[in-house]
Amino acid sequence: MIEFALLAFGLFIMLFGALGLIRFPDVYTRLHATAKCDTGGAMSILLALAVSVDAPAVVRFKFILLAFLIALINPMLSHAIARGAYKRGIKPKVVVDMYAGNNP
Repeated sequence: MIEFALLAFGLFIMLFGALGLIRFPDVYTRLHATAKCDTGGAMSILLALAVSVDAPAVVRFKFILLAFLIALINPMLSHAIARGAYKRGIKPKVVVDMYAGNNP
């Protein structure tokens, strides 16, 4: 029963991330939506697989390890992509840009 709840949660997180990718105006907000989608949705689905799969403990451990690695690495990669986009000259569509140096 818990695996169905985790799968449904992962499905909704992935769905909202896809909607954010379509709906948001610039690279940075789209990146935020997809990073949350990847991290939360994939982790939830991997944990559901770890609970529901009828396999040896090694396979379950691999699913849990993958979920941990996704939680560890995905935020760093999203930050690196956003920083690269900013250094490339892509300006965010926001009112205040903390990194521009011209804040009041």
